[in-house]
Amino acid sequence: MIDFYTWTTPNGRKVSIMLEETGLPYEVHAVNIGKEEQFAPSFLKVSPNNRIPAIVDRDADAGPVSVFESGAILVYLAEKTGKFLAPKGEQRAKTLEWLMWQMGGVGPMFGQAGHFINTAPEKIPYAIDRYVGEAARLIKVLDNRLGEAAFMGGDYSIADMATYPWISVAFDLIRQAKPDVVGEGANVKRWLDAIGARPAVQRGMEVPKV
Repeated sequence: MIDFYTWTTPNGRKVSIMLEETGLPYEVHAVNIGKEEQFAPSFLKVSPNNRIPAIVDRDADAGPVSVFESGAILVYLAEKTGKFLAPKGEQRAKTLEWLMWQMGGVGPMFGQAGHFINTAPEKIPYAIDRYVGEAARLIKVLDNRLGEAAFMGGDYSIADMATYPWISVAFDLIRQAKPDVVGEGANVKRWLDAIGARPAVQRGMEVPKV
């Protein structure tokens, strides 16, 4: 059994999708970040950075193992199950390459765009344009990649699971804001439709139920 600490964010839903895709048994522990539950001392023991998602694998070979950071969790679960990450070679390298692209680019840039548009107490046009523009550039990078391959790493993988929750909620908004950068985005749209049709993805996107 895996204890899964999460909330209704793209980062959390990366892991819930993976858990649903692999069929691993898990128990959800909702951490309401709006109420700052992520700062509870008990959660700090699981996630030293006070961020969701985090897991505790009760069934690890040497005893319970806790893992935080969504990308690390995806790799851990892939290696635990032997699914959605090749054991070696080019396929593994491509999957990890695009996973790191999401972790270092899409998550931070889209997150900052959302913050300055929706949360910041002061509207700062430069910041909004900066982060929305970078989000648009990243969507174009993704569109180019998906013109070469059906999925980000070649085969459907943890790279797609990491990226889908972010792109699915922002694609139309970013494309409308920066049509000169994104263009039509036909490859991304095809990819979104294909992944969104997967039953495990649909279930994962509803976790946690609050």
